[in-house]
Amino acid sequence: MPFDQAQLLEQIAQIQQRIDQAVQRSQRDPASVRLIAVTKSHPMLRVNAVLAAGIHDVGENRVQEAEEKIALQTPAALAETRWHLIGHLQRNKARRAAKLFSLIHSIDSLKLAEILNRIVDEEAAVIPQPLPILLQVNVSGERSKDGFALAGGLRNPAWREFVAEVRAIAQLPLIDLQGFMTIAPYSDDVAGVVRPCFRALRDVRDALEQELDRHLPELSMGMSGDFEVAIEEGSTFVRVGTALFGAR
Repeated sequence: MPFDQAQLLEQIAQIQQRIDQAVQRSQRDPASVRLIAVTKSHPMLRVNAVLAAGIHDVGENRVQEAEEKIALQTPAALAETRWHLIGHLQRNKARRAAKLFSLIHSIDSLKLAEILNRIVDEEAAVIPQPLPILLQVNVSGERSKDGFALAGGLRNPAWREFVAEVRAIAQLPLIDLQGFMTIAPYSDDVAGVVRPCFRALRDVRDALEQELDRHLPELSMGMSGDFEVAIEEGSTFVRVGTALFGAR
């Protein structure tokens, strides 16, 4: 199907309206929520289209695909684009990711954070210091989801162990821990399944701010099917692909 830029602009306007309405319902500052256009498997033509429409946060699941797209950007466009890694990060790709992304959403272990801390030190000439990251937390308990295993959030028996790991990550000198990311289960049961997942991560963040005596402002929650609920529960980044571009 040929690409229709006018249709994309209409989709962006509709999504932004839905974001604004969710923000109003939550009595939040509209500037507290940022839309990330997820361009996984979509060509650079569509990346350029969302940038031209004023969206400067772009999300990719794979390091290699981001590398290929970033290589096609002009220096001016690259300077205005914030690339987000929202997919699983393998340790053997950590160095490449640290050089590419403005924010890595998917750190899922103390070991991976330590590797990134060392890489930032070794690559000080090309990687901004400190490196901004989010910790991916699996609060749903789904085996298919990556992240720190913390089903049920604060109620998980491993809570104290999790706090200790987060504390260790927060103390890494070249890592900037900004918050947390999660993926809710795919479910039509918003009240019983989806919303509790987002609320659990918010509660985890709030508790860790107290534990660490540190502000952790970012919550990366919500995708095409559930971003409004995520905003109502405190999301600051919504990751939207299908609602922008249609099914892949």
